Amino acid sequence: MARRGTVGALLGSGLVVITALGGAGGYGIGLLIGEAQPAVASGAAAPLGTTTPTPSVTATAPTRTPKPDNRPALQADDLSYRTRSFTAELVVKSHVSARVPYNWRITQPDPPNYARFTDPTSKRWIRIEAGFTISRPPAASMAARIKDLNALDKNQLLTIVSQQVEDDQATLAYTYLPPESQSSEGVLRYVIVRWVADDSGLCAIEMSSTGLPQDKDALMDVLDHASKSVVRRDTP
Repeated sequence: MARRGTVGALLGSGLVVITALGGAGGYGIGLLIGEAQPAVASGAAAPLGTTTPTPSVTATAPTRTPKPDNRPALQADDLSYRTRSFTAELVVKSHVSARVPYNWRITQPDPPNYARFTDPTSKRWIRIEAGFTISRPPAASMAARIKDLNALDKNQLLTIVSQQVEDDQATLAYTYLPPESQSSEGVLRYVIVRWVADDSGLCAIEMSSTGLPQDKDALMDVLDHASKSVVRRDTP
């Protein structure tokens, strides 16, 4: 469960969640599907997935075919972890720490509402998001994400693999093909998203572990290490 510091006081200050597309301030499909694209926001915000993408206009069958990436799978036994820290800032400033692979490089967008840790091959990463208003349970965040994903263009070949809700978290796994504008490789991605609650039972952290389909066991190991250790402490 995500732990937090001064979030309770912030929740009483009138921060609200804006779920309409205009109020969400420009979250893109790239972030919804795990790519590291810049995000610009105004007003209050909730975890990524509260936006409403433009529905797909593709009425015909998909015309794209994924290209195989047959590199060896990432192995959980080959990963070593250490605690890494960063600051995420959107509606509030969140100081976040979590255990992630020790040699994965960190990058952040502008504004820095999340941190992404990427492996040396640039094929796998984990993205950890904070700085948003804590206002709804993990299951509601997952339901909003599924709704958004189902609006993607059919050529992104979305397949929901699994969805699970536990006491303090919700986990969604899916595969998709990034649009050509984001990735010319045409390689299928495997994504596991997890929403982690704090002591209030509401979602305080959103994180996603992304890689190749053959990496799925190691991606879950990375996600488990991060979600079991993550701490969020907010300041105004």
